[in-house]
Amino acid sequence: MPNFRGYIFDLDGTVYLGEKAIPGASETIAELRKRGCGVVFLSNKPLQRRPAYAEKLTHLGIPTSPDQVINSSLVLARYLAREMPGATVFAIGEPPLLDELAAAGLRLGQTPAEIEVVVASFDRTFDYRKLDIGFQALRRGARFLATNADPTCPVEEGEIPDAGAVIGALDGCSGRKVELVVGKPSSLIVEIALKQLGLPAEACLVVGDRLETDILMGRRAGMSTALVLSGVTRKEDLVHSAVQPDYVLESIADLPFD
Repeated sequence: MPNFRGYIFDLDGTVYLGEKAIPGASETIAELRKRGCGVVFLSNKPLQRRPAYAEKLTHLGIPTSPDQVINSSLVLARYLAREMPGATVFAIGEPPLLDELAAAGLRLGQTPAEIEVVVASFDRTFDYRKLDIGFQALRRGARFLATNADPTCPVEEGEIPDAGAVIGALDGCSGRKVELVVGKPSSLIVEIALKQLGLPAEACLVVGDRLETDILMGRRAGMSTALVLSGVTRKEDLVHSAVQPDYVLESIADLPFD
């Protein structure tokens, strides 16, 4: 593996699992920074705002500022603020996502006739009431967007349902397909990451644990990719996958240095 000037790291399953850092993660990232490499962190999880992610990373021994973290709720808020400023949004999500949308000048609503955009996201409080509001709004022609489409999220004990389950529920009752997913592998999130690094795609390596998000995003953008086996993907999954990484590592600790 050659040396790269920029590194884009996934978080869950790559840098940490739950509240524990992957062994060797802090040392690896510290060495990259020591060598003058740019480092940013990308997460499809919209359960926290960027300062909270930065605080968590710092607590785990990886000093991080909020501008070094990019997550799907930030990308969605920026997209809607640009394309539909002031729109009324019904977001099936948790408070950090709602706060991000409100901070971008979007109106949060629960009346189907007034809702212009339905957002599907990772929501551990998802219930029938939320499903019905989203269903009624979609039937009336609201746009259907999602922060991310991950079916599951890796945790210390295994995996839990993610935004893909919410998308499936809305699709199943409304017959509407999600029209835009702003998180990985979308070009929207990688554009923000490259702008933050100030580097061209070919100078960067994407490191992540999902073929269908991290690796696909990197390949589409023209970046080199490294799959880590510390999250949801197993080596045997590569056999039948149309998406193939440039490198396969047991974990972030195996990133090579000269």
